[in-house]
Amino acid sequence: MVSRLMLGCGSVGHAIVESVADWSGSLVVVDESESRVETLRTEGVSATRGDPTDTEVVAQRPAVDLAFVFGDDPEQNRQAARALRDVHPDAYLVVYAGDGPSTEMRADLDELADEFIDPGAALVDHLLPLTDGDTAFRTHELQRTLRDIDGKLGIFMHDNPDPDAIASAVALEGMAESVGTEAEACYFGAISHQENRAFVNLLDLDLRNLEVGADISEFAGLALVDHSSPGVNDQLPEEIPVDVVIDHHPPNHPVEARFVDLRSGVGATSSLLADHLEQLGISPDERVATGLLYGIRVDTKDFTREVSVADFEAASFLLPHADTSTLDRVETPSISADTFETISRAIRNRELDGTVLASCVGSLSDRDALAQAADRLLNMDGVTVTLVFGFMDGTVYVSARARGTDVDLGETMRAAFGQIGSAGGHADMAGAQIPLGLLGEVEDDEEESLSTIVGDIITDRFFETVRSRPGPDDFDSDRERVAAFDIQLADDE
Repeated sequence: MVSRLMLGCGSVGHAIVESVADWSGSLVVVDESESRVETLRTEGVSATRGDPTDTEVVAQRPAVDLAFVFGDDPEQNRQAARALRDVHPDAYLVVYAGDGPSTEMRADLDELADEFIDPGAALVDHLLPLTDGDTAFRTHELQRTLRDIDGKLGIFMHDNPDPDAIASAVALEGMAESVGTEAEACYFGAISHQENRAFVNLLDLDLRNLEVGADISEFAGLALVDHSSPGVNDQLPEEIPVDVVIDHHPPNHPVEARFVDLRSGVGATSSLLADHLEQLGISPDERVATGLLYGIRVDTKDFTREVSVADFEAASFLLPHADTSTLDRVETPSISADTFETISRAIRNRELDGTVLASCVGSLSDRDALAQAADRLLNMDGVTVTLVFGFMDGTVYVSARARGTDVDLGETMRAAFGQIGSAGGHADMAGAQIPLGLLGEVEDDEEESLSTIVGDIITDRFFETVRSRPGPDDFDSDRERVAAFDIQLADDE
């Protein structure tokens, strides 16, 4: 909860209080005028009489996130701002100039404040972006968190990262270095999708690929982009402390970090990073702008899937700095023979249950081919949901797509596979990773048998879960069914 403090409340300050009082979080006003304090109290505002320039009065508030200095006297505002800086140096400070400040006074107030409001400005309109739900204050907190890292920051994408995760990590790396913090963009797994490889190569992105079990003690801080929990779709220890989380996926569990930016209404994490860059007044270089723009386009399927106003605004900000000719080259790479083979097996092995299609492609050499196969199969007449899966290195990888259906695919995948692996995603695009467990002990020459066993379990589980979930908001009634599926899976194993 955001804690707010107003020191001094003149005529303009009183008008601001009327807006701030409705924001979520707390607000306390300190003013010398007894009548003004009484008026505020009758209006339901927490107000106390005291000297707003006195550090002891300011220190009575143990923690302040956002502070306003809004008296009518410029000199009193200057003293109150200094008191606030002495007691709460990390608070985001908004200062009003007051009546008739001198040029020197304006310069002093501007230097003390994070946001300086001159009498000629449109005050209320200028303050509205500072609500706790907007990026201005959030960006200030992100910048402060990055600056506080005492050493190198490790920025971790999810396993086998996609363009949105890659671009977001590179952009955050640049933000960290802009405040003097060394940073490195890292990932586990592989970048095997041909478009993703072309994306990294053409933009000459410097990413560090870590092996499972790698020593990460060299990092003084950790950041997660495009996912929100260590040990879930990455190879980090589950209990490791995290400093920064930036993600657009809706979490299904509490997210813990020093700084958290989760905006599930936005279509891409790249949009969030673009927003932070714009708030800081940083013009991204061509490489970063092109990467973020491509990340947005991929995750929103060229602005047709789960897109928001924020995604369009981010694209508008990035486009003048991006190299669109590079994007054209990224989007037309050659397709490997392995990918064509995976798509072919997905077509041959497909099973239909009404409008829902599932297909097991068996052993994988390139897990990114699953997503391409799921997309291709979704074009079949009469099909609204596709699930394509295969196995490699002791894990079953699952990719699912949906269109024109009431099924929330992300929630459906969590219900079907969340208790036996990691699963989730969006309403129309989701995935899962499931350890083979005992099934992984089947010998290599028995791959056909393994495909049959895994195929039956995954397909039956998914079909039954879709049938039992008539709508995107009807999830609680399926808990017992999911538990029953777990028992059946254990019996099959």
